[in-house]
Amino acid sequence: MFSISHLRNFQGRNVFILAHRFQSTLVLAEHNNGKLNPVTLSAITAAQKVGGTVSCLVAGAKCGSVVEQLSKATGISKILVAENANLHGLLPEPLAPLIVATQKQFGFTHILAGASAFGKTLLPRVAALLDVSPISDVTVIHSSDTFVRTIYAGNAVLTLKSNDSIKVITIRPTSFPAAAIGDSVAPSEASTQAVDASTISEFVGQELTKSDRPELSSAKVVVSGGRGLKSGENFQLLYNLADKMGAAVGASRAAVDAGFVSNDLQVGQTGKILAPELYIAVGISGAIQHLAGMKDSKTIVAINKDAEAPIFQVADIGLVADLFAAVPELTEKIGKK
Repeated sequence: MFSISHLRNFQGRNVFILAHRFQSTLVLAEHNNGKLNPVTLSAITAAQKVGGTVSCLVAGAKCGSVVEQLSKATGISKILVAENANLHGLLPEPLAPLIVATQKQFGFTHILAGASAFGKTLLPRVAALLDVSPISDVTVIHSSDTFVRTIYAGNAVLTLKSNDSIKVITIRPTSFPAAAIGDSVAPSEASTQAVDASTISEFVGQELTKSDRPELSSAKVVVSGGRGLKSGENFQLLYNLADKMGAAVGASRAAVDAGFVSNDLQVGQTGKILAPELYIAVGISGAIQHLAGMKDSKTIVAINKDAEAPIFQVADIGLVADLFAAVPELTEKIGKK
């Protein structure tokens, strides 16, 4: 015989199950019209934690190869493909209305992308068009409406509950493992939404830095330099070490601001946020802004002549030494790549 309390518990469980079942997430695929960015695979994993179905939107000028790569990722119910010449360059102005129209067509409850330059530029515009608050740089998903993100340069952790009917979220890629690539192929279908050319922006071209080293944001080993290197020419010490280790090269904001290297190498709160297997910090004091970008690394090695440098507080291995002597010696002992 059921009591009132049993009935309420039964109803509560059913409400939770129904709410979980009717969640649906649209993941925005990030790519360069030829290759899928691994950030997207992390976003798929995050979307699965929301619950419900997961669909992906691939938008671009010619993105057939991207659809093929994405279709093998596990956990996707379908892929929506929007190919249009007006999407060349993946500018947010034509993309945002397309995403909003897609959301209204299918009734997605969540729109999700990686917290990369692509996601950070696009999703605030999407949220504004939907009249909801964007939720940025999420590190943990507790439920379909409760999320965790860091604030104050990573010094505080905020748990928030969103009451918006549509959640627009960017996730920190290093906090979610990449979705596995399987043998099954997710179905794809062409988007029926019109894509109008933007009247306020135009893609003219881009100049990309070419390097034989791994991409900084996805490298398993990163060697970063700070102001302690004293000049851009001295970064050659790190390039030599990185080449021996098959590593990417990064830099602190201080090194970038001093003009030692370009800002695409910057690691930190206002640069790239990384979580490699091994992070070697050379001549970096360990400012809060920098720690926010690399403190999730599996192993952190610090080389600094100042024994009181804050970087040693987060380092697993610390070497108090003159970098100009320690780095060449380390490079020599590692041997050939």
